[in-house]
Amino acid sequence: MKLLLAIDGSRASLDAVQWVVALVQAGLKANVVLANVQEPASLYEMVVAHDPEVIDKASTDAARHILQPAQALLDAAGVSYSTTVAHGEPSHTLADILEDEGCEMVVLGRGEDALGSVAAELLALSSVPVLVVAPAVEGEGPSGQNATCSPTET
Repeated sequence: MKLLLAIDGSRASLDAVQWVVALVQAGLKANVVLANVQEPASLYEMVVAHDPEVIDKASTDAARHILQPAQALLDAAGVSYSTTVAHGEPSHTLADILEDEGCEMVVLGRGEDALGSVAAELLALSSVPVLVVAPAVEGEGPSGQNATCSPTET
C-alpha cells in the first residue's frame, strides 16, 4: 500500500509517522511518500528578498529540515519511503501529490483544534481514505492513539 504522509514539523505529524511505523510493524506492507508543502512567500518576504530564487531555496531548505525527524523515524524502523517537497496551498497541493504519486491513503496528524483546516479540506478533496491521527496521550505509544479514518466519496 502506498501512503502519503503529510509532515508539517509539528508534534502531531510525528505522531502520525509513529502510527505508520506501528502499522508496518504490525504487518502492513507499505511504501511511504513523505511530503512537506511550503506555503507561497508573503509579500514582505518577496519585497525583502528581491530574488525569487533565494525565496525558493530558503523554502526548500526549510522543508528538507522539517522532513528530517520523520525520515529518522522511518529509517530506524526500516520503512521504505521517498520524499516530496512542494510549494503552494497545503490541502490542494497535497491532493495533487496524492494523485501524482498514486497513493492509496493519506495519513496526517491532528493538531490542537478539532480537525484542522488542512485535514478538513483534504477530506473533501481526497479520492482515497484519509487517516487523521489524534495526538499521542502522554505515556502511550502509537498503538494507544486514536485515529479517524474516513473513506471519501468517489
